[in-house]
Amino acid sequence: MQARRVISKFFGYAMLSHKWGRGEPLFCDMKDTRAYDLHSTDGVVKLQKFCLLAFRRDFLWAWSDTCCIDKGSSAELQEAIGSMFSWYRRSGLTIVYLSDVPDMASFTKSVWFKRGWTLQELLASETVSFYMRDWSPYANNASLNHKSDDAVLKGLQNATGIGESHLRNFRPGMDDARLRLTWASTRLTTKPEDIAYSLFGVLDLHLPVLYGETAEKALGRLLAEIISQSGDVSVLDW
Repeated sequence: MQARRVISKFFGYAMLSHKWGRGEPLFCDMKDTRAYDLHSTDGVVKLQKFCLLAFRRDFLWAWSDTCCIDKGSSAELQEAIGSMFSWYRRSGLTIVYLSDVPDMASFTKSVWFKRGWTLQELLASETVSFYMRDWSPYANNASLNHKSDDAVLKGLQNATGIGESHLRNFRPGMDDARLRLTWASTRLTTKPEDIAYSLFGVLDLHLPVLYGETAEKALGRLLAEIISQSGDVSVLDW
């Protein structure tokens, strides 16, 4: 048991969930260098503070989508999108950085709740901590898991329209597929096709990622696969 605890601690990792901003460090920027040696930009400072916070939360490994995926490799990007849900699910902690939340009153208004990929990140992560613009814990609550905080959960329900049971204990799949699609219906993605790709993990589907197709084609493939596997035609009206 002691060996298991040691191994679990060593290989445990923290994930970052955030809205991309200016000067985000990319995979190519991290070759043969450390985050703390990069030229200072808003994105670099965010990465540095995330890594420091992960270390203070007792993690030796930290992962950020900005610089831990080689987006120049279509094969790696395909694998990453197909694996993203499980990566967040298996993480020891997801740190959510809300750059546009200066105070508690602004929490539910954050653009983070309107982005496509953050839906999957919220649902997949079992342990989540929210941090505001100055990197202070939301609600002055350094809880190990904000998903276990009733007050925070109420705010999450108000901001997302997602019920408490799904927020606390989400299981991917096509049960209530139409409901799951509605959660994403008002969200936005930088690349139009991502509104479909960001739902692959939520619905536990594995489809090719074809950047360059339209959002309509990507969603069409997604809906066709849902109907093919589940027979649920109600998803055509979401």
